[in-house]
Amino acid sequence: MDNIKAVVFDCDGVMFNSQKANLDFYNTILEHFAVVPVTHEYPDKVKLCHTASSPQVLLGLLGADLGRAAIEYAQQVDYDQFIPQLQMEDGLIELLPQLLQHFKLAVATNRGDSMLKILDYFELSNYFDTVLTYLDVSKPKPSPDMLLEVASRLVLKPDELLFVGDSELDMLAAQAAECPFVSYKWDGGLRIDHHCQLLQILRHDQLV
Repeated sequence: MDNIKAVVFDCDGVMFNSQKANLDFYNTILEHFAVVPVTHEYPDKVKLCHTASSPQVLLGLLGADLGRAAIEYAQQVDYDQFIPQLQMEDGLIELLPQLLQHFKLAVATNRGDSMLKILDYFELSNYFDTVLTYLDVSKPKPSPDMLLEVASRLVLKPDELLFVGDSELDMLAAQAAECPFVSYKWDGGLRIDHHCQLLQILRHDQLV
């Protein structure tokens, strides 16, 4: 990792524990269509709601026809009401200013326009040089498009990015973009369970 010049974060499950907020958001949509809500009895569906883009989630839960109607309806549901339910992951707020002394910082998330609102709400906007969502690219993760666009915006090579994610979608996107990957609270390669461990890794490689 001796050539890393930027650290890129996924949002859900990495920067924030957003599972409750996301389930409440999607279940609000499902309720409108009289569909049984997603609960923890269905871990695969919970995972889908936590990692994929909104169109991927709704098409996955509802199928093509009803899913398309749900995607349209979702634009009327204001996610702002769910943002206070998000919980910042331990150590993140201490990590960011330390990283900023040595690296450019970015976000690459399958969220949509709620991402900027979340950063503003938690007063994190000023830490990041660029923020990419699924709305900024042709294909969401696991496509590498988002990470390649981050590299382009930061005027870096993809292998100069370190991507921190928490799902197979993140890992596959990093592999396809050929950028190093660290897994947060998930067994998908080099794993960390607290944000302070990321700093330890970078210090070990004498990058900070």
